[in-house]
Amino acid sequence: MSLTGPRRGARRADGPWIFPATGPSVRRAGPPPPAPAPAAVLFDRDGTLVHDVPYNGDPARVRPVPRAAAALRLLRARGVATGVVSNQSGVARGLLTRADVDAVRRRAEELLGGFGVWAVCPHAEDDGCACRKPAPGLVLAACARLGVPPHRTVVIGDIAADQAAARAAGARGVLVPAPATRAGEIRAARTAGRWAPDLLAAVRGVLDGTLGGSGGGDPA
Repeated sequence: MSLTGPRRGARRADGPWIFPATGPSVRRAGPPPPAPAPAAVLFDRDGTLVHDVPYNGDPARVRPVPRAAAALRLLRARGVATGVVSNQSGVARGLLTRADVDAVRRRAEELLGGFGVWAVCPHAEDDGCACRKPAPGLVLAACARLGVPPHRTVVIGDIAADQAAARAAGARGVLVPAPATRAGEIRAARTAGRWAPDLLAAVRGVLDGTLGGSGGGDPA
């Protein structure tokens, strides 16, 4: 598939796409759980929740990563809101449509259950948007939809851009390595105490306060 097809994505001024959950509601009606548990955990999609398939618009190719389902069950049992924040530059490259992104979202929810929000950036790196990670727009939009403050939010992803987006938004970032994760990113996250070997370990750590601390924002 060519990477230089016609641009049919969003204009420069467009914001992120916001998709509501179609599965069981996981948004809290009452107060968030007490610290050190976060009020919300936001996940990167590709390489974090599901195996990374570049520019995937085929629901049949969606495969959750190991222990993803268990991690989400634990969060939902504790009353922690969940969401997804995902860069999808394939839209700007003309390789994906909104319907493609939505079809993958729906399949992920069939396999993993409902999320409180999906915030998706459809722009390319040079589009100058405020939502493409490492910018904070996706995290801020997801927090606003969930009704939780960024400083009570954790962002879990597999690359440094996820951590930078969390930091810029005032949230905490946790790295769970995937094949695309660079060795230097892993070293930096481990040094900062914001690393876990898999999603379930990451969720357990943020719930009990042993991973990443309980304050807002990553260190600069």
